Amino acid sequence: VILVSDNLIEVSNLRKSYGQGDSRVDVLKGIDCKIKRGSICTLLGPSGSGKSTFLNILGGIESFEEGSLMVDGLELKNLSKKDLLQYRRDKLGFVFQFYNLVSNLTLKENIEVGAYLGKDPLDIDDLMEKLGLVEHQGKFPNQLSGGQQQRTAIARALSKSPTILLCDEPTGALDTKTGNQIMQLLVELNKEGKTIIMVTHEPEIAAYAKRQIVIRD
Repeated sequence: VILVSDNLIEVSNLRKSYGQGDSRVDVLKGIDCKIKRGSICTLLGPSGSGKSTFLNILGGIESFEEGSLMVDGLELKNLSKKDLLQYRRDKLGFVFQFYNLVSNLTLKENIEVGAYLGKDPLDIDDLMEKLGLVEHQGKFPNQLSGGQQQRTAIARALSKSPTILLCDEPTGALDTKTGNQIMQLLVELNKEGKTIIMVTHEPEIAAYAKRQIVIRD
């Protein structure tokens, strides 16, 4: 019998700093939190408070000096570089503020890049239909609006069927109306069972989540 914890992520006394000696800056000063499986959680705080650093550590992109970080039964500090790469491929989907789409690939091809990385990828045509992208699938990123580009980025992240969707200021480059549409989309994805962790400095955006983790300077 395999017991699955309700807590997908468990963080204990997580500490991260940059620099050494007099130039050392402590960014994360003992973070403790638990994030439930199937929840939507926002990391709220001002610029420079360490939100994106925390997200990057969760994403296996940055290391940390002290503490424990368990994600779906894996202790990240014990993983080798090869294991971290596999963790990112199998467990995570990333959505960024500035989309990071490949400019010379069509909308559909950008999504296919994500699907290629997954062991059990979703059906791309179904995904485009769900996100309202079918009629734009042959367009290149510079032919899309900001909202269309962000929906494409979300589709690319979802295409490999990740356990967790990590979003770094996903509405930061969008106008208020389009930003709210993106958030409503993320809420719908969460209702379907996707665990979403999102960085924002906007209380209005953070309010979409039932759980907020406030990171201060």
